[in-house]
Amino acid sequence: MSNWKLPWEGGCRCGQVRIRVNAMPLLTMACHCTGCQRMSSSAYSLSAAIPSSGFEVTQGEPVIGGLHGAHRHFFCGYCMTWMFTRPDGMDWFVNLRPTMLDDPRWFTPFIETWTREKLPWASTPAVHSFEALPAMEEFEGLTKAYLASLT
Repeated sequence: MSNWKLPWEGGCRCGQVRIRVNAMPLLTMACHCTGCQRMSSSAYSLSAAIPSSGFEVTQGEPVIGGLHGAHRHFFCGYCMTWMFTRPDGMDWFVNLRPTMLDDPRWFTPFIETWTREKLPWASTPAVHSFEALPAMEEFEGLTKAYLASLT
C-alpha cells in the first residue's frame, strides 16, 4: 500500500475508548498461541505493531486485563474489548488489534506466530510462519521485508 491516509481513528466496541494512529505499522501479525485464542475468543489474535510515538489514546482510560503480567493487555473498562498490548521491555511499539480501527480493511497478517499451538483448521495468508516467536534478531529483517512488500 503506497497511500496510508494517516491518521487512522478507532475505538472499542462501545466507543468509550478511542485511539489515533499517526504512523504506519512496522509489522502485521496473527498469533495462534492458546493465550491469544482465549483472550480473543477466536482461533488467533491479530496485531499491527505501531511505533509508540505514532499511537495515542484520545478518549477514555483503557484498563489492564488478561493475566496482569509483564505484557500489559489494555481493554475498555466498560465493554471489555481487548484493544492493544504493550509488550514488556519493548516500549518502542504497541501491538494494536487492527479491528479496533474504524477501517481495518487494509490489514493482512505478514507473519504468524505460535503455529505449534494453532487449531488444525486455522489458516492465514501470512508470508512467514513461526512455531513460536521469531528470534529477536529476526525482527529487523521481517520489518524490512514487510515494508518492502507494501510498495
